[in-house]
Amino acid sequence: MMNPSLIYHVTSSLDGYIARPDGRIDWFDSLRQADEEYAFQYFYSGINALLMGRGTYEALLKRGGPWPYPGKPCVVLTRLALPRAADEIQLTHCTPGQAVAALNEAGFQRIWLVGGSLLAGNCYTAGLIDEVVINLVPHLLGAGIPLLATGMERSLSLSDQRRFNSGTLQVHYRVQKQANVRTQIPAPRINVA
Repeated sequence: MMNPSLIYHVTSSLDGYIARPDGRIDWFDSLRQADEEYAFQYFYSGINALLMGRGTYEALLKRGGPWPYPGKPCVVLTRLALPRAADEIQLTHCTPGQAVAALNEAGFQRIWLVGGSLLAGNCYTAGLIDEVVINLVPHLLGAGIPLLATGMERSLSLSDQRRFNSGTLQVHYRVQKQANVRTQIPAPRINVA
């Protein structure tokens, strides 16, 4: 049995934003070409479940149309009573760690962290993210919602990279897990004169 993985797969502008300041993602919607669509469908076929925050879910609801992620259970972390866009959506209020643990216990091994920035930052800080896949779109937004709202320094190792016909670059990193190293605090020196 493989180890469970939480994968933050996201599209970002070249200057590190995943959405406009108002949350709109119209700047990359129309840019996806056939090779990118194929790569996304390959990724999507390899995940078992989705995890997303309220802001991302509400942005998807505002766009209208059919639920864009059919056939996979989706846990939405929210305190609000929101409408369910599809049967496979579970709206819940818990910590990201509790949500990931519950998905793992239910047998889901590859979980896509859809977003958004705040949830991704919290998951990253908590050491929950195992892989980061970023589609860097050749577009500068100048301002917006950052890739990670919060976080801490961690090393990543490049797992894969590819260039799409649109000029988008996809980089796939594995997060280097931090060892629980205790910092030895030296005993204070007392000078007795």
